[in-house]
Amino acid sequence: MSIPLLEYNPTSQNQRVIGFEVPGDENPRIYSMETAQAPEDLDALINAAYRQVFHEQQMLQSNRQTTLESQLRAGHLTVRDFIRGLASSDAFRRLNYDVNNNYRFVEMCIQRILGRSIYNNRERLAWSVVLATQGLNSFLGTLISSAEYEAAFGDAIVPFQRRRVLPQHNKGEQPFERMARYGIDYRDRLPTPTLSASRQVGLFDAFEPFSFGVFIKRSNWPMVSALLVSLLGIIVFMLLIATISS
Repeated sequence: MSIPLLEYNPTSQNQRVIGFEVPGDENPRIYSMETAQAPEDLDALINAAYRQVFHEQQMLQSNRQTTLESQLRAGHLTVRDFIRGLASSDAFRRLNYDVNNNYRFVEMCIQRILGRSIYNNRERLAWSVVLATQGLNSFLGTLISSAEYEAAFGDAIVPFQRRRVLPQHNKGEQPFERMARYGIDYRDRLPTPTLSASRQVGLFDAFEPFSFGVFIKRSNWPMVSALLVSLLGIIVFMLLIATISS
């Protein structure tokens, strides 16, 4: 028996208030299957879906889901199904779920799928419980099938950051793309340089620093003597040629 979603109170955010501003260049462009008439419009819609789910730093050719794209173009999938497929893909799991704890991953998914920031820590905890008890696919399916997603985007609209810019404010909310892909806990598990952290690690730090004492001790002196004699012979020979030619 799965644990029901814990209750949490929403806080006042821009997307919860009806906006009456006139759309302008700063407002997000809405990509919808209902207005995608030409193939170019469908291409732009697919790119917008990838950018929303994966963000620009993860939009790689290797992360494309060509089967889902083909089904969407053929009309076998809705935009909501396409978003669900991208979020359930192995690439999204590897790049986002595997490198984050549940709390951070929940925050990222609410941003990318519902188009808003989390309300509070209570909401983060509530969805983390769903993720931990029901699994990744069930968690994503619950978000995408929620009443909030239905009211905001329905089956035809690509999710976007809702009401990020308000006309009466000098600066809008920070884009969700500014959020790093993984958190401090995962960063701290990465290999760290063995050299002192007080200086930058460069290309030549992989080599042993020069020491004159070590050079004297390790040198092959018979070979060095032969090279010095050869060099002295070349110098004497060049001086003789210069004397004769003068």
